[in-house]
Formats: sequence, C-alpha cells, structure tokens
Amino acid sequence: MIRHIVTFKLAADSDDLRATQAAWIASQLESLVPLIPEIVALTMVLDVNVTPANADVALIADYEDHAALDRYQVHPDHVRVSSSIKPLLAARSAIDFEL
Repeated sequence: MIRHIVTFKLAADSDDLRATQAAWIASQLESLVPLIPEIVALTMVLDVNVTPANADVALIADYEDHAALDRYQVHPDHVRVSSSIKPLLAARSAIDFEL
C-alpha cells in the first residue's frame, strides 16, 4: 500500500478567500473518489490553526501500489482537477511512502 500526501499553500491574501478556496479544492479532489478506481481511500484536511507558515489544505490518499498511484496521476479526471487547482497555489509539496 502506498500513501500519497500532498500539501497545498494557497496564494490568496485573505483568510476568507483562502478558506473558500481550500474548501473548494477539498471538494474537487474528493469528487475523484468515485471516478478513479485506483483510489483506495482519500481524506482531505484543512489547517485549523490558520498559521501563516502552514499549508492550507492537504490530501491524504492510499493506493494499492506504485503502479496504481502512477495511473491515478495521469487519469484524465485527476489531470482536469489538478489543472484547475494549480492557479490558486503558492506552493505544493508531496511525499509518498509505503504502509
């Protein structure tokens, strides 16, 4: 099993806009679960401290193996959602590890 964690720092300059965008990003990524069979589990989390140095939103997802994660990355629905999120970001970071 591979766990894929992605954190997103939003470029918005107001707390309200960041919160709205973080919720929208979470809903967009959650919408992929029924569309992409490679996703075993997917959880979205929002930063509760609203600390300036923290990421604003994070994705935590599990895949059966590296091949499943690779198929997820190039799936047309993931590419579509990812492309819609990118303009909102100041930074993105990811880590993948075996469970």
